[in-house]
Amino acid sequence: MSGMAPPWALLAEITHACPLHCPYCSNPLELVRKSAELGTGDWERVFGEAADLGVVQAHISGGEPLLRPDVAEIVGAAARAGVYTQLVTSGLGLSASRLDGLLDAGLNSVQLSLQDARRPGSDFIAGRESYEAKAEAAAVIRAAGLPFGLNVVLHRHNLDRLAEIIDLGAAWGADRVELANTQFYGWALRNRAALLPTRGQLERAKATVEERSGSGPELVWVMPDYYEGVPKPCMGGWGRRSITVGPDGTALPCPAAYAIAELPFPNVREHSLAWVWEESPAFNAYRGTDWMTGPCGGCPRRETDFGGCRCQAYALTGDAARTDPACSLSPDHHLVRDLADAAGSGDAVPAFVYRRPGAGQEA
Repeated sequence: MSGMAPPWALLAEITHACPLHCPYCSNPLELVRKSAELGTGDWERVFGEAADLGVVQAHISGGEPLLRPDVAEIVGAAARAGVYTQLVTSGLGLSASRLDGLLDAGLNSVQLSLQDARRPGSDFIAGRESYEAKAEAAAVIRAAGLPFGLNVVLHRHNLDRLAEIIDLGAAWGADRVELANTQFYGWALRNRAALLPTRGQLERAKATVEERSGSGPELVWVMPDYYEGVPKPCMGGWGRRSITVGPDGTALPCPAAYAIAELPFPNVREHSLAWVWEESPAFNAYRGTDWMTGPCGGCPRRETDFGGCRCQAYALTGDAARTDPACSLSPDHHLVRDLADAAGSGDAVPAFVYRRPGAGQEA
């Protein structure tokens, strides 16, 4: 596809293995096994091709990237290619010596996940004891002087402690706190009824963010899809800004796109990243506006929200080309409206379903 602007970011999911069992995990239900993961040399080639393509930043993620013994070598490969690197981690296993090795390899920044402001809630959501390890990891990051981001996935079980979460981010020394309302893909879709907040919770949380913005860490509020009536421009538009490469080399325009079974997603073992970005049918499937159907085709916002999220449209309707049901103009909007209304109905909230049976009981 000639004239395609280059991507600026690469999400490198180097493993799906993770010590946590978060019920909001957006990774696919069928995880990539360790035996199928790309090797160090594969990642070195991918980062070189990414730099040649125009990528300037790589998020080294998972799962938990620290479970890869060669994570420092992978970071080093990106650094040698001239790509800015951010480690996206649960913090479990991030000791001072481990971080020193990553710094020596060329690591530029760290994003740490947090499940809740208080230890009992954080451990319960994570499915295991982990809060203290996160606090220790935060101290290690702060001592190293790295740019430090805190990512908090928000939902029914932690939204009421948003002010405490922001305060904790400041106390831990975070430069930026990303307040990301749950996106319902993968395991999060399975736990949707347990995770969906009430409208009242969201209104109070939004007011808290507005009140706290401008002092302390930078706050980034990622809007909740099911309540706003306006779809988000997912990933800045399909195949417009970012490439995801999964642990086995599957290349995706969005980390949740695994679920769209009809699209033949390419693999970096078989194709160059340039071909993936410019030529692959999957990356071109929903670019621009020509593919749009229904209200999207004539909508004045079509160049702003690009029809919303293709993965969400597929998850809710079975058709990735339909208007995202999060949009109030979508003929399927009742699907999300009914779910949002049910979340505030007073009905009993179901228990979490964790990836590992028994997780959460010991937390």
